[in-house]
Amino acid sequence: MVVGRRSRAALAEPAGDDVNAPADPPMVGLAEWRLPSSGAGALRLAAQAGADGMQVEFGGPGRGEWADAPGRVAVLREAASAANVRLLAVAGNVLNDVGLPAPPGGPAETRVRRLLTRLLDTARDLGVPLAFVPSFRRSAIDGPIAFTRTARALAWAAREAHARGLVLASENVLPEAAACRLVATVASPAFRLVLDTFNPVGAGLDPAGLTAGLAPALADQVHVKDGPPATGDTPPLGRGQGRLDATLAVLGRHRVPVRALVLENDYRGGREHLIAADLAWARTAAARHGLSGSPAR
Repeated sequence: MVVGRRSRAALAEPAGDDVNAPADPPMVGLAEWRLPSSGAGALRLAAQAGADGMQVEFGGPGRGEWADAPGRVAVLREAASAANVRLLAVAGNVLNDVGLPAPPGGPAETRVRRLLTRLLDTARDLGVPLAFVPSFRRSAIDGPIAFTRTARALAWAAREAHARGLVLASENVLPEAAACRLVATVASPAFRLVLDTFNPVGAGLDPAGLTAGLAPALADQVHVKDGPPATGDTPPLGRGQGRLDATLAVLGRHRVPVRALVLENDYRGGREHLIAADLAWARTAAARHGLSGSPAR
């Protein structure tokens, strides 16, 4: 028997009414690309573990089936409905392989824009509010040229997102001043930054400090992990070296709207049994820090 999604937090808390509990607690979801199965199988696993939602992998070479392959959107929507798991966002991780900061006006930029268009169309067709683009590996913002080209690509994509009623977000490890400059350069009400609670650590940055400085620009879906994803097993939430709880506390103090905490620990390779404990930790932490999907008051 699967424990109800919201009931997991209740099991971890003492009995009695909590007058300080947020009226609109965030969902706690999973990232499809960190699960041992994909598509309908990933949604069933999310339901069995007690997750509220799932961010969808857009796909590509080495990343699984394209989410916009014929019939794929219908399969995902039907599977999500059957599993009672909310589809949250679409992740364009393939851009890490292609390179978002393409030279302007050439075939590489045309390819990037086609991918971004497909990503946004897929988000619209899936009925999710958010599509995001990471800036790592070939998309790393590692200098002035990459910054300018990335901002150009994101500004174009943000206009396309706005036309579809979507939010476009960038996930990167820019320092606060550069991240603020990126937001100002893109200059779109449809543009946000995805907060990852550990990635900045690898770049020598403080996630809690970034959260405070970038609070008004953050997307309402947050990637949650507490250790590096590429050096063995990621640690259970709250037991790593990312000072995760401090970052979540800053989100609460600044009343940043958090619609979903999305666990990005790696649950592949026989580690799916760890999901339930991480979900419970995230729900308890969200309640402790008063996180809410409602706008700041």
